[in-house]
Amino acid sequence: MKVRVDLVAIVVDDYDRAVEFFVNALGFDLVEDSPSLTNDGRPKRWVVVRPPGGETGILLARADGEHQAAAVGNQVADRVGFFLQVDDFDAAHERMVAAGVEFVTSPRTEPYGRVAVFLDIAGNRWDLLGPPEGNRAPADR
Repeated sequence: MKVRVDLVAIVVDDYDRAVEFFVNALGFDLVEDSPSLTNDGRPKRWVVVRPPGGETGILLARADGEHQAAAVGNQVADRVGFFLQVDDFDAAHERMVAAGVEFVTSPRTEPYGRVAVFLDIAGNRWDLLGPPEGNRAPADR
């Protein structure tokens, strides 16, 4: 039996600004953007983005009410809670900086690879992760 994580949700303030960030700044694909309804019948959208070639998608869930609004940007208690793995760290970092992504740490090298922490549109912390120096795929050298 195969089991996998299909979606994770990120609570956001605004669907359109979140889609803009994930698609244009991070280079994700917009997989779905469909009208939907809340459990009590109010309109919402079902918005899913996914990194190119990735299996797990992100459901962009607009905050509904004060309790959810308070979680925007703090879904994992101000820790890094999301990890974006790339084959070419330098190229991804440069593209993201040019797109206005806010990095809160400078790139550094760790035993597991290159890393820099950035904030998503909601203020959640992510690690941009690349392979260790000198350990890129042959096509990237």
